Amino acid sequence: MGHIVSTETQRSAAQDLAAAVSEMDGITAEVLERSSGTSPRNVVVVNCPPERWRVLAENLRNTQGVDYCSMITGIHWPEGGPEKNWEVIYHFLRMAVSDPPVIGGMVEPIITDPTKVGGIRVPLEIEVRINLPETREPSVASVQDIWVGADWNEKETWDLVGIDFEGHVGMRRVLQPHETPTGFHPLQKQHKLRYHDFEEMYDDAQGFLRKPSDSGKIK
Repeated sequence: MGHIVSTETQRSAAQDLAAAVSEMDGITAEVLERSSGTSPRNVVVVNCPPERWRVLAENLRNTQGVDYCSMITGIHWPEGGPEKNWEVIYHFLRMAVSDPPVIGGMVEPIITDPTKVGGIRVPLEIEVRINLPETREPSVASVQDIWVGADWNEKETWDLVGIDFEGHVGMRRVLQPHETPTGFHPLQKQHKLRYHDFEEMYDDAQGFLRKPSDSGKIK
């Protein structure tokens, strides 16, 4: 028998989490079913205003047992209107595994009966979406101190998209060169970099031989 929590158990836990955070002021949540080459899974999608983000983050970590920040997506929406000019999407997992036993110097896997897993012990996937209004200085509160996984992801999001994370300790370039000019973040739409136009920019399908007309242009 595989150690897999049933779809019904997972969906019930996802609905419980969505209902709990939806009771918080200004926050809404829903459960969506997704599939990406695996069996269907239930994802809790939360919409949170930026001013309520820290409160929600502490609740997710301390009350709902959300213990892992896997990724952050930052998006520049110049066509999104004054209320959604930028967006930050945090991707979380509730792993529900902590302090595995160490036997003979090796970490031993925790064998759990999936039929007996319940409450905040049910693994879940959570997305938190934060819309930011039109501004030249987009920012949202950092959660680096709540989830260690947010440390690198917040740096990467600032480096590429230019969304700042207030309170982050040690913010710096991690993908762009350290000498990159202040204010330059390549995934902001106004830069119009031609990353995806390789068919026009290169003579070969692999993208190694530039066309003469594109010589010297930013890749």
